Amino acid sequence: MADSKTRILLATILAPILWGTTYVVFTQTLPVEHPLLVGALRALPAGILLMLLGPGLPPRDKLLPLAIIGFANIGLFFGMLFLSASRLPGGLAATLGSMQPLIVAFLAWPLLLRRPGLGQVLAALAGTVGVGLLVIDDTVKLDAIGVAAALVGAASMATGTVLIERWGKVGTPLALAAWQLTLGGLLLLPVALAVEGLPPMPTVRNLVGLSYLVVIGTAFAYWLWVRGIATIGTGVAFLSLLSPLVATFLGAALLNEWFNTQQWLGIAIIFGSTVAGIMLSRRKAGGAPAPVRPQHQSA
Repeated sequence: MADSKTRILLATILAPILWGTTYVVFTQTLPVEHPLLVGALRALPAGILLMLLGPGLPPRDKLLPLAIIGFANIGLFFGMLFLSASRLPGGLAATLGSMQPLIVAFLAWPLLLRRPGLGQVLAALAGTVGVGLLVIDDTVKLDAIGVAAALVGAASMATGTVLIERWGKVGTPLALAAWQLTLGGLLLLPVALAVEGLPPMPTVRNLVGLSYLVVIGTAFAYWLWVRGIATIGTGVAFLSLLSPLVATFLGAALLNEWFNTQQWLGIAIIFGSTVAGIMLSRRKAGGAPAPVRPQHQSA
């Protein structure tokens, strides 16, 4: 069992690594003036693709918890993610988003009856500091809407992460990933069309970028992520700190730049807080996710 969990943990690491490519793909290949629509078109096709692999349609009696998870983890999060990416420098958006492990730790208290330990809180704070050292410089300009979107997005995905552990028995990881992506995309799409309207005719570049996000960065990555939460627990949220690390590496490679001393310190802190946070979270949870409560107590 321990070896199986270790293998799943190692596989789950791939999800935030893939998500780290999202900012570059979005800003370089997709229409940044339609962030909500990009979020919907990323989620909905990915969910349908996963449903075609076996789960089928979600059961009617599970629609409420699935819709809540889909809204928090996909609909609201994707919308806020791309909105913040369209209005903020990648570094600032990443730093605000890196608060997710801290939010998860505190949400697990009322929702999973699991009080965060001091070590978890310190590791989460250290992770945010590490990301800030890595990506923030003195040229960053604040945008109120972008900052608010990034914070709401971090809180939204943190909520979805905790709810997956709480209600995760409604289906297999593949089914849960498929259903939350589909429902989240369906919830976001009409809002996106109402707010942003239809985009211009897509180019080949747009289609290639969106195809990558749908198949690799969403369908595959979210299946890995949901499976990790279902098996290991909410401690996997600390792995999300790896996303801005990957994004920064990609940005440096594209610009042919190298890291300075401050950035290397940030990288070291990110790795240290990620490892410490996961170890402390697993120890706090007794090495297994908290028991799932009956649906009539949760929904």
